[in-house]
Amino acid sequence: MTISEFSQKLLNPDQPLRVHLIGVAGSGMSGLARLLIQMGHRVSGSDRVTSGETERLRGLGLDFSSPHSSEAVKGVDAVIYSSAIRQNNPALAAALETGITTFRRAECLAAILHTKDGVVVSGTHGKTTTSAMIAHILRQGDSQPCHYVGAEIPVLGSNAEWNEDGEYLVAEGDESDGTLALYHPKHSIVLNVEEEHLDHYTRGIEQIREVFNTLLNQTSGSIVYCRECAEATGLCSVRENAISYGWEDADWTATDLSEQIGTVSFTVNHRGEKLGRVQLGIPGRHNVLNALGAVAMATRCGIDFSLMNRALASFAGAKRRFETKHLSKRYRIVDDYGHHPTEVAATLQTARSYDPKRVVVLFQPHRYSRTQKLADEFGKALQAADLVFVTDVYAASEDPIPGINGQTIVDAVRANGETKAVFVPDLTTAHHAVGNVIENGDLFLTLGAGNVHEAGNRIIRDLKVLEEIQSDTGVTAIKLYEPMARHSTMRVGGPAQIWIEPSEFDQFAETVTFCKARGIPVRIVGRGSNLLIRDGGIRGAVIHPTGGAFTEVSVEGETITAGAGVRFKKVASVARENHIGGFEWMEGIPGNVGGALRMNAGAMGVETFDQVVSVTFLDEDGEIRTRDKSDIESFYRNVPELRRNYALKATFVGTPSNLDSIQEKLDQSRHHRNTTQPKAASAGCTFKNPDVCGAGQLIDEMGLKETGVGKAEVSLEHGNFIVNRGKARAADVLALIEKIKARAREERGVELETEVQILGEDEVVF
Repeated sequence: MTISEFSQKLLNPDQPLRVHLIGVAGSGMSGLARLLIQMGHRVSGSDRVTSGETERLRGLGLDFSSPHSSEAVKGVDAVIYSSAIRQNNPALAAALETGITTFRRAECLAAILHTKDGVVVSGTHGKTTTSAMIAHILRQGDSQPCHYVGAEIPVLGSNAEWNEDGEYLVAEGDESDGTLALYHPKHSIVLNVEEEHLDHYTRGIEQIREVFNTLLNQTSGSIVYCRECAEATGLCSVRENAISYGWEDADWTATDLSEQIGTVSFTVNHRGEKLGRVQLGIPGRHNVLNALGAVAMATRCGIDFSLMNRALASFAGAKRRFETKHLSKRYRIVDDYGHHPTEVAATLQTARSYDPKRVVVLFQPHRYSRTQKLADEFGKALQAADLVFVTDVYAASEDPIPGINGQTIVDAVRANGETKAVFVPDLTTAHHAVGNVIENGDLFLTLGAGNVHEAGNRIIRDLKVLEEIQSDTGVTAIKLYEPMARHSTMRVGGPAQIWIEPSEFDQFAETVTFCKARGIPVRIVGRGSNLLIRDGGIRGAVIHPTGGAFTEVSVEGETITAGAGVRFKKVASVARENHIGGFEWMEGIPGNVGGALRMNAGAMGVETFDQVVSVTFLDEDGEIRTRDKSDIESFYRNVPELRRNYALKATFVGTPSNLDSIQEKLDQSRHHRNTTQPKAASAGCTFKNPDVCGAGQLIDEMGLKETGVGKAEVSLEHGNFIVNRGKARAADVLALIEKIKARAREERGVELETEVQILGEDEVVF
């Protein structure tokens, strides 16, 4: 069955065809499925995954199956497949083996297009937006058009629509694989022609020209082209049926541009005559040109300018075409499909028109061949951003090219200017790096034709929670995905999903209450001196009390009251200044008051609760209470009361002493720490002391000093310390802990218990 024969059969509603689409979840294939169903045919489809679009198509009558199978094509009249489908696909292989007629996606579109007066929108960039504009204008002009575009169009309701009574079918013509030459439209529009898809066009621009010339030769009506593109002008201007648009010296021009946030206004002129002022519902100078092309084409289709003006004002753009995904007083997050240097430059120009504090970009290169051949152009285009993160390449069915990856783009950005660029190879965690640096007033842009928008969606999800916490609690120091390696003395660990720094007790209480009411896990972290954070980070909220009431210290007689964020070293110093003895041992404790209270930290034979008078804490009911030491049970490295409640401040008691005596004991504590504990990064003592002897002594006797896993190593200075020798992972430390515990169990019959608190996830879950 030829394309022409297929086209004729599509017009016979009395004998509906059975058609199966392979890869039906894709935007192009789903549009074909919608058209075929609405034309009255029996349509089935298969794909690797189910999507929102396949569910909507099921509601229209699509018989969907997943995964692909040979059974799905039994008894069908034709099989349609997308360019991403390989010959070994079970459904396609079965169709070819049994002689079922198969068509590529563009061939099926050509067959449908030939049943109407086709309006084909072609070009390297801007096809989806312009074809959607034309369809919207024609619809507002009551011409009941059919349309087929490459993305979901909110103002049109869907990416495709069939109307039996409509005269025109507006279709986006894809030039990527040469199938543009299949179409015989009534009218064509050429937006731009550049060297692109060079994996297919091995002879470069000359081969691309041939394909466009074929389309133009097969266009029976008008050809609308952009005079700002030299290639489009060279191809079209010599033709009698050509109509031009551009900034000047064209049939249609735009003057007096005025860019506002989210929109742009301009005057439309036709051959020197002013037709009127247009306020376009989407931003960007490049979209002014797209709108001019749409106006020129709609005029050829008989639409009055006043109706066009109204339609353009209400045009809201296409999904993934500078689509604002999140907007608040603090942040704007935008997603765009741009994946060619020209598109990137236009998108960043539009982003700049919003006058943000910074433009932060997460760019996903699309195809290895494009990345290799256009790297320098990408490097230049991305200079318009303030900060660029680059993921690895979205292959789009291409095989990798050795030495070509996201770093290729980063190197090009650095070579072309001062813009900072960072390679974040794993898209599943790229949002951690980006989300952590976004600041109030930034415009954050996910850019690329692959699945980069997924990273933006993750940031939006957590950013909404962050902003709600800010609004409800008044906490201003709050960030996403703060690396916990910055906040633990071991210097390892993944990010905190939401990092919060309240400075007042009421802020702390409100934050805890907010999180608990919404089921958000809460962890309180001080200086992180006794913590080991797993590589997957900490899900939920990590609260770090700091500043304000949490760092206040006051003295009354022989008592010292200190907030939970005060370092024990500071308490010891204040005690010395006020001639209060008994606090010298705290000089050797690296943590804060809050953490020391929670685990009843100790040194040199003294424990924290030996000196506690009272503790003020936030209880499980959200109330701030103060209890005397006599009402709080404390044990060796364990205070059950503070496992359930959160310490805010504590009062400690010492004894009067003279300065010389205090200084002597401080020096002893400092000397003991310097001579017995390693200077390398650690989490303090790893294990609690077993009954038989000290844990350090046990590990030393087993000959495990300097034993290591990765960059984690048992300290030579003290066997109960595991140190980070540089860029260790939490997994290294945990593996070393298990190795030590196994040896102690096997050789000495001792079950070591960790003193260090282990938090977080082994793998990223947010």
